[in-house]
Parts: sequence; structure tokens; C-alpha cells
Amino acid sequence: MMLAVTGVTMTAARTAPPRLLVLGDSLTAGYGLAHADGFEVQLQRALAGAGHDVTIIDGAVSGDTTAGGRARLDWTLGDEGADAALVELGANDGLRGVDPKEMEANLTAILDTLAARHIPVLLTGMYAPPNLGPDYQAAFRAVFDRLGKRPGVLYDPFFLEGVAMHPNLIQADGLHPNVEGVKAGVARLLPLVKQLLTTTRPA
Repeated sequence: MMLAVTGVTMTAARTAPPRLLVLGDSLTAGYGLAHADGFEVQLQRALAGAGHDVTIIDGAVSGDTTAGGRARLDWTLGDEGADAALVELGANDGLRGVDPKEMEANLTAILDTLAARHIPVLLTGMYAPPNLGPDYQAAFRAVFDRLGKRPGVLYDPFFLEGVAMHPNLIQADGLHPNVEGVKAGVARLLPLVKQLLTTTRPA
């Protein structure tokens, strides 16, 4: 088996599996779930089932905003860095009514840092709560649509696609996926994550 995830071709003889950073909030941190049922563990399990031995770097913190993700990105990557990154942030910015321009500056800085380290990215989008009004919703949404067009970025428009608004897949708080919701989300994202892991790092 051959993977091109670091700008050079690697064979199955590689001593360590590729490192996938998950930089996110409670949606990827597994809020309200047992550790074994959270997004990162379910994703790693699904990747293993698809023949991908991957080390997940846990960069998901419940309650975090794009500002928080930006502030901790460097030390989360550490000296070893990552071969790819999944960025899932913005839900808490929307809940707090953060100015979309501020959110865009934070996400841009995150993507710039990852690009500088030649790390390909899967960026997942989010929608703002309807109570903030249509103008805020449109400006919030446009941030993800713009950044999703950047070179070296795979774009998934909505992290909770197929899960949100389905009561049987959401916890009692109406916000976070339950075990089955996470399972559905992982299954939907798995092809994109597999594509990400076989993407040559951007120059």
C-alpha cells in the first residue's frame, strides 16, 4: 500500500502511521458521550476498518471558539506536527454571536498556520442560529464558503449534515449528536477523510 500524505511517497514499511489532527469543539470532543463513543474514536475505528492505520491528535475542546482553536494550534501540533487536519470550529462563535469578520480572521490564521506547515485540511462548515437574524446568518455562512475554496483545503459545507434536525440522532440538549448521530456523521465524512489522507501536502 502506498500513501502520498507528506509530499513524498510512503510505503507500508513506514514506522509510524499518519497523524490526523482534529481541531474542534464539543461536536468532535464527544460531549455527553462515553470516550469510546466520541467522534475521534469512532472516526479512528472507521478508518481502521477501511484499512487506514491513523493516529488521531486530539485537538477538540468542548466550548471552544475559533479564537480558542487559533490560540492553541501551535502547541497542539507540537514538534511532530501532523500529516493532515480536520478543522471543525465555529458553532460556538455562532451561539455567542461573534462577529463573522472576527471568526473569519481566526479561521484564516488557522488555515495559514497549517498551510505554512504543509498540512492539507478538511474544513467543515456550520450554520448560525436563526435567532441572530438573516443578515448575520448570511455573513456567518459566507465565511466557510469563502475559506472552503482555498488551495489545499477540502470543504465539507456542514458538519452536522444528515444529523441535525433528526431527533433520533441528537442528544436531549438538541445540539449534540448522540452515539448514532456520531456514527452517521463519521460514515458520511469517511470518504472525505480518506481523500484527505491520500492528498499530497500543499507546497
